[in-house]
Amino acid sequence: MSKTLHTAQPDADDVAVAQHALVSLRKVLSVHPNDEMVALKIEETGEELTLPRFALDLLVRVLANVAAGHGVTMVPRHAELTTQQAADLLNVSRPFLIRLLDDQKIEYKLVGSHRRIKASSLEEFRRRDDAQRREAAGELASLTQEMGLA
Repeated sequence: MSKTLHTAQPDADDVAVAQHALVSLRKVLSVHPNDEMVALKIEETGEELTLPRFALDLLVRVLANVAAGHGVTMVPRHAELTTQQAADLLNVSRPFLIRLLDDQKIEYKLVGSHRRIKASSLEEFRRRDDAQRREAAGELASLTQEMGLA
C-alpha cells in the first residue's frame, strides 16, 4: 500500500501493552469527559504533553483494536486510493468496488486511465450504506411484529 496508508499487525506483546494502555487512557478520558484538550504526563521525562481530545479518542480506538489482536490501518481523509486499496478497506472484491464506482455510488476521479478514490468518499459511502442497512433492518423488524412472528 502507499505511504498514505499506515498498517500495523500486533503481536502478543503489542496486545498486552495495548490492553494496559487502553485501561489507563480510558480512565484519563473519563476524568475529562468534556475537555477539548487533555494533558498527559510522560513518566520517563516528567514532560507534560497536551493533546487534542479527538486525537486521544482515535488512540483509544486504535488501542481497542490492537488489544483485541486486530490489525489497524490509518488512512488520512484526503488520501487518494487505488481501486485495490479502496476494495481492501471496504472488505469487498475489486470487481465489486468497480461496479459501485460505475454505478456512481462512490465518488472518484480519473488519473489517466486509473481511478482514484478519496478516503473521504469511501467514508461517506460506508455511512450511507450503514444507514440504509439500519433502515432495512428496522423495516424488517416492524414487518415481523405486524405479522406476529416476534
